[in-house]
Amino acid sequence: MLPLLIAATEASAQGGIVEQFGIQPKYVVMQVISFLILFVVLYKFGIKPTIATMDERNKKIESGLQHAVEMQAKLAAAAQESAQLVKNAQVESQKLIDEARRIAKDYADKQQAEALQRSADLIAKAQQASELEHRKMLDLARGEIARLVVTTTERVLAKQLTDADRAAYNAAATKELSIL
Repeated sequence: MLPLLIAATEASAQGGIVEQFGIQPKYVVMQVISFLILFVVLYKFGIKPTIATMDERNKKIESGLQHAVEMQAKLAAAAQESAQLVKNAQVESQKLIDEARRIAKDYADKQQAEALQRSADLIAKAQQASELEHRKMLDLARGEIARLVVTTTERVLAKQLTDADRAAYNAAATKELSIL
């Protein structure tokens, strides 16, 4: 700016363009000084705070972008971790299901074995009861047959048998019935 001011003062002294346009050097100098004051004030209170604000904003944006990249990395890690947790949970649940099936099968086998054992016991008891009943019936039939033999013998012989004779006939009849 200073060279412009010097050129203006020289031109006014020579009387060229400066006189043609009516430019006076003292007004030019005042306008240059006013412009410089305005420039300094605008720079100090307008441009400098604006640049500082823009720098601060750029830092925030950069920080935000960096934070976004970090969060994206954390999100990817969390997604991977959750996928691993889901996979582990599926494996664990499959193990639990397999264990439950095995326990259920063991329980069903045990119940079936117990049912078979109970049915075998019932069949054995029924056979024993049947045998016992059969023996009772045979014993009852033998006793009845022996009594009939004694009664028939008494009638055939037409005499009253003593207790010893009756016991001997009963024993003989029972012995013969046992052979059959």
